[in-house]
Amino acid sequence: MGSFSITHWLILLVVVVVVFGTSKLRNAGKDLGGAVKGFKDAVKDENAEHAKKQVVLDHDGAAHPAERQASNRVDEHSSTLPTDDKHH
Repeated sequence: MGSFSITHWLILLVVVVVVFGTSKLRNAGKDLGGAVKGFKDAVKDENAEHAKKQVVLDHDGAAHPAERQASNRVDEHSSTLPTDDKHH
């Protein structure tokens, strides 16, 4: 009783086509497709803008991620070495 069979879906499809007509359904499909395409384009633009900002930040004097990791490793090792103030 809770699930629909294929015949129920076909009857529903016929009723929808009769009520709305094929031209309205076609226009609704085009509108929905255009909305999905616009959303995908907006996501691509946002990702490109984010990548562009990251490049600008990297060129403004901030180290690249690989350089930051290497400098962090050097800092970690240098801070663990004992310092001898007598020889300075």
